Amino acid sequence: MAFIANRPLGAGFSAITFIAGLVAKITAWNDARVTRTSLSRLSDRELDDLGLVRGDIDDIAAGTFRR
Repeated sequence: MAFIANRPLGAGFSAITFIAGLVAKITAWNDARVTRTSLSRLSDRELDDLGLVRGDIDDIAAGTFRR
């Protein structure tokens, strides 16, 4: 008995989609790392001028900072 399918083998999975997702995650990680490093280099006075404290740095880098 033969089996006929409408979808090609591997439908729903694409190597391009996987690679694009991986690149996006690496890019987001690097952006957070650069942001965290840049803000950590500022003095407490400079952070205060921006309305921030040291404890805000991780939230800002993660994109979860809310005022």
